[in-house]
Amino acid sequence: MKIILTKDVEKLGKEGDVIEVKEGFARNFLLPQGSAIKATKNSFKEIEELKKRKDKQDEKIKNEAAQLKAKLETLSVTITVEAKDTEELYGSVTEQQILKALKEEGFALDKGKIALPEAIKKLGVYNLKVNLHPAVEANLRLWVMKK
Repeated sequence: MKIILTKDVEKLGKEGDVIEVKEGFARNFLLPQGSAIKATKNSFKEIEELKKRKDKQDEKIKNEAAQLKAKLETLSVTITVEAKDTEELYGSVTEQQILKALKEEGFALDKGKIALPEAIKKLGVYNLKVNLHPAVEANLRLWVMKK
């Protein structure tokens, strides 16, 4: 049976793919879950409209991420921590602390967006990557200062 996937299905295909599956699998699993529709002339038109709407929505999200990138790259975030005389921290600066500092500046980001290549265990200035969208990556300047 030929079907068109309406969602990404692991080990089967991505949204909009036209694939051939066994009739029982389509009828008992994919169709009731809303993961696929039967491949007909009308369904191809529906999928094209769905793709256009999704592309517009993705473009809107990408543009918002680009605007956020411009704002983040002009920002310097400062975190004050307890440190030894040798400029080593008693702990390390975590992503949660950075997110909290960004929230105080008016930026609400989700956990996992900030890429920490290694634990921040010394005072100084760090340039961090912030993944805002698969196609948009911002640079964030982080200052770690002693209390």
